[in-house]
Amino acid sequence: MKLKRSPLAPNSFPQMPVVEGLKMWTAETGSKYKNRPDVYLVKFGKNARVAGVFTKSSAPGAPVDWSKKCLAAGATGGLLVNAGNANVFTGAAGVKGVSDLATMAAHTLSCAPSDIYVCSTGVVGEPLNTLPIRKALHGLKNTKICSWEMAARAISTTDTFPKGAFANANIDGTPIKICGIVKGSGMIMPDMATMLGFIYTDANIARDVLQTLLSEYCETSFNAITVDSDTSTSDTVLLISTAKAKHDEITALNDPYLLGFSKSLRAVMLDLAHQVIKDGEGVSKFITINVSGAKNARAAKTIAMSIANSPLVKTAIAGEDANWGRIVMAVGKSGVQVDRDRLAISFGPHLVAKNGLRADGYNENVMSKYMRGDSLEIHVDIGLGSGSFTVWTCDLTHGYIDINADYRS
Repeated sequence: MKLKRSPLAPNSFPQMPVVEGLKMWTAETGSKYKNRPDVYLVKFGKNARVAGVFTKSSAPGAPVDWSKKCLAAGATGGLLVNAGNANVFTGAAGVKGVSDLATMAAHTLSCAPSDIYVCSTGVVGEPLNTLPIRKALHGLKNTKICSWEMAARAISTTDTFPKGAFANANIDGTPIKICGIVKGSGMIMPDMATMLGFIYTDANIARDVLQTLLSEYCETSFNAITVDSDTSTSDTVLLISTAKAKHDEITALNDPYLLGFSKSLRAVMLDLAHQVIKDGEGVSKFITINVSGAKNARAAKTIAMSIANSPLVKTAIAGEDANWGRIVMAVGKSGVQVDRDRLAISFGPHLVAKNGLRADGYNENVMSKYMRGDSLEIHVDIGLGSGSFTVWTCDLTHGYIDINADYRS
């Protein structure tokens, strides 16, 4: 099935800078996808530092188990990604497959297999044939270093466009680069991050500081998006620093020189997360859901996700219907205690409901015009406290069904 490019896709892939100390290659196996790369190999370089977050699924793939061990051991050798087969629920053969892939990559990069992170994405439950990957890796190190765009394409599955973002920062007068790529289109409601994401920087920052920043910013970026409420078995996001920048090492979170970097890192992560939603399977609307006035931020997020994951809300928006009654329904079913008569609901700048009934001055024609836009905002004020949270989602169209009904064929 040939996928149409998302109508919300950016006009072009960003012109991202080179991160010093990083080497990347891509290759084609032809196993599932034709005339496009599906293998991504990265050498991190000497003195690299790695932070990571992984799926909280209780049925993770063998690559997730492997990469968790790599992170715990402080592995810094490199990364191997294959697209088309997730190597999930494949038993002992899947475990051996990951080990074999790590061994192949380690041979190419001249390091130990235990120093290689492995990520796989694609169909679940299918045995992984490592032979095409072995052939693709043979001699790969001697080929031309790949571009960011080719890297983003290599890790894709049902994505309709490659996703990349970058930002510049400054640490004590030293210019810093932050570049990231991500893949994700369906099976998106991360319980850590998104399906696969890799962020690179040349900043000289201690590993524990990187880990804290990554974990924190995931909560308001990758962990604040949903396409279909489904958490992938393969979710992995890695933040890699080559530590090549010529400034003193940042070893503490309260270091004032970290502020600019932190802001830029979060901006890159949020950009990538939004791109995943803008490529949601069958997407036609990008939706921001702001919940305020909850008892705390956790309650606000629970309510926001209840709205974002409601098929009735998402299909109404696909039909360009400002059916605020479905918002009320989603708030009520969230499990969070609310006061119906304190709720206020707006679509963009238009107040549609307040104090338990439709707002005075509600105009169906005005709302219909607003709903025809491709970027919409829903605001819900609970009226009980100061807790707030923002999540992002997309509408639910027949295109989502078409893509997933034919996914394995």
